[in-house]
Amino acid sequence: MNIHEYQARELLQKFDVATTRGKVASTLDEAEQIARQLGDVEVVVKAQIHAGGRGKGTFKNGFKGGVHVRKTPEEVREVAAKMLGEMLVTHQTGPAGRVVNKVLVAESAEIAREIYFAVLLDRATAGNSSALSRRS
Repeated sequence: MNIHEYQARELLQKFDVATTRGKVASTLDEAEQIARQLGDVEVVVKAQIHAGGRGKGTFKNGFKGGVHVRKTPEEVREVAAKMLGEMLVTHQTGPAGRVVNKVLVAESAEIAREIYFAVLLDRATAGNSSALSRRS
């Protein structure tokens, strides 16, 4: 199952898991409005595609990075304008890239460490297989 980051956040929120405030936008007006609603905080704008390495990716229009932190709603709008409708190329997309139709606009958070957890279906045993990875 492939879900976008904003969809995963919605699932986590449904089960009362703490997440930063934010919403998904598909237009420049939506992105700016979400930033205004968040108030006077640093805001992260994240391209929503099914690929890793978004932050290190490059758009075919020359814009670098699919993850940016900004301070004002106007700056959020400017970044979203360089992402929405554009092709983002990462190490996982290959040279063709993927079109960015949505951006996540959310409160920025200080990240102390990252933990990745995955559960995969092992068809041979009809059971779950899991993996845990930590980065500090």
